[in-house]
Amino acid sequence: MKADHQTHIFELIKLQLPAGESLGYAVGEVLSMSQDAVYRRYRGETLLTIYELEKLCLHYGISLDTIFGMKKNQVAFQFQGLESYDFSMVEYLRGIRDGLLQIKAHPNPGLTIAVDNTPLLQLFNYPHLVRFKLFFWAKTHLLIPEFQNQSFGYEKFSEDAFGLGHECLKLYNSIPSVEIFDPELLRGFVREIYYYFNARHFEDPSYALQLLETLSRFVDHLKQQAACGQKFIVNTEPPATGNNFEMYLNETVNTNSTIYYENDLQQGIYVAHNVLNTLHTEDKAYVKDSLQILKRQLANSISISQTNERERNQYFHRIQEMIRKYQERIRLELEM
Repeated sequence: MKADHQTHIFELIKLQLPAGESLGYAVGEVLSMSQDAVYRRYRGETLLTIYELEKLCLHYGISLDTIFGMKKNQVAFQFQGLESYDFSMVEYLRGIRDGLLQIKAHPNPGLTIAVDNTPLLQLFNYPHLVRFKLFFWAKTHLLIPEFQNQSFGYEKFSEDAFGLGHECLKLYNSIPSVEIFDPELLRGFVREIYYYFNARHFEDPSYALQLLETLSRFVDHLKQQAACGQKFIVNTEPPATGNNFEMYLNETVNTNSTIYYENDLQQGIYVAHNVLNTLHTEDKAYVKDSLQILKRQLANSISISQTNERERNQYFHRIQEMIRKYQERIRLELEM
């Protein structure tokens, strides 16, 4: 262990600490030592032992590969392994909230997002759509046993889940973002609703129509934000709760969901993994490469926020028509 490596580790730990929590106290709790002993290690006067290093890396999710350098073309990611996944809506939302808090923890945060099918952060405007998306993921993709005998129906949110979702939305809205959408927006989400209707996974089959109607309102809200170039919570007026929203249309297809984030101290990437899970890295080479790709996508896209009203109207009209056709299909099948 070299002093400069040790300094890097402590800097990574500082980025994860809640506002107001001291490095000496936090690390002292993990290593069971005094704050003076922690600061001697922080200043490089005392080197971390291999056992202390192991505890810190395990507790704070730090990869030694990112500290000591990896071989060319190798990247270390953080992810949630399925074998240890204790799925709940509250825990999933808490993870998103904590990630957004980290981005907001330092000055001048910003997001650049390539949206593949479903803009989940925007979806927090309509919590019941989020709940369906997470239920579908848990039951149909992850095959979590406790979901297998459940049908989906209307249900009130717990205070914890609703509060976390609203907090996620406020944090996301407060960060300026540049977002790239494609022609397939929400097509997969609509097919998931229709699949559950046909598979008889709704407690009340007509609830599929309610979800599609809510999805249509969500599309209207997204269009309103694009028109004014501002994020805001549904049923409020811009810019009451939001920051800048630059929306671009990529007329081909975004191959995955990618979120690049930055602030004055950090840059990182979240990449979609196992549908709604994510891979996360701050590997400088990978982040730089991913940002270049996002910039090239932007260069090949057209802005539909504030400008290009005709293209914006055509884009959202096509999405609404797609939703309407599925609504008509379900209505006809319910009448049979």
